[in-house]
Amino acid sequence: MGEPTAKTAETLKGRTADAPGSTGHLRGGATRIADRPPVHRTLLERLRTPRRPRLWFEILLIGVSYWLYSLVRNAVPEQRSVALRHASWIWSAEHHMGLAVEHGVNHALNSVTWLIVGMNYYYATLHFVITIGVLVWLYVRHPERYGPARLVLFVTTWFALVGFWAFPLAPPRLMAGKGFIDTVMVHHTWGSMSQGSLAHVSNQYAAMPSMHIGWSLWCGITLVTLAKPLWARILGALYPLFTLTVIIATGNHFWLDAVGGALCLAVGYALVSWLYGRWVYRLPRLDRLPA
Repeated sequence: MGEPTAKTAETLKGRTADAPGSTGHLRGGATRIADRPPVHRTLLERLRTPRRPRLWFEILLIGVSYWLYSLVRNAVPEQRSVALRHASWIWSAEHHMGLAVEHGVNHALNSVTWLIVGMNYYYATLHFVITIGVLVWLYVRHPERYGPARLVLFVTTWFALVGFWAFPLAPPRLMAGKGFIDTVMVHHTWGSMSQGSLAHVSNQYAAMPSMHIGWSLWCGITLVTLAKPLWARILGALYPLFTLTVIIATGNHFWLDAVGGALCLAVGYALVSWLYGRWVYRLPRLDRLPA
């Protein structure tokens, strides 16, 4: 057999350049490596890949997380004098802004017994029921967005724990001499954390930030963004507003506590959206991914 011809050499060169995983030469001497799927995906890539959550894991995770949250929250030293001093500072700041509305709302709604009793039950129960309900709805209807949205809720709550430690704050109802009505005490509402044995296992001075607002805003944003029925989106938008009215009317929070809760949620959304590389609710649906 003779020497390879120029034509044969060109053919071999072309085949070599087209072979998978081979290297070729671009203009200017640059080397090109053919694209091929990585053998090992990075942790970030795996995190960003939509997947269906596992029910047993989610139940365990939420249960353990809430237990730890309650443990840490109630382990915060109940610095009564510091918490009351902070409450006086908040009340004074709101007066200087001309927005000290809590006293008027507290007294006005307490005068309507059936309404304030309903608000007491709302405060004690819906905080958990609606949040869990939205999580279940996300798990069933939007499984690919469930994990990131749930992570937003967790990050928000973790930042709130920092607030409980850094800024102990008494609720308005515990401020002596300011004229606030402790509606759960006056009406003996079931589920109150401020009376009986429950008062000894729940930290009464962890009012800043308000997780009633942080969690209700998370529920509202989730429903407004992902729900299809108009009535569901309307209820989602109104839910945080109802919650804001309730936490003020029952004497459990200042409106500035609500601002703190909203800021914690904003941090949660920002961090998780950065982690996933896009807005939490814009992740692709499982049924729209290529096979």
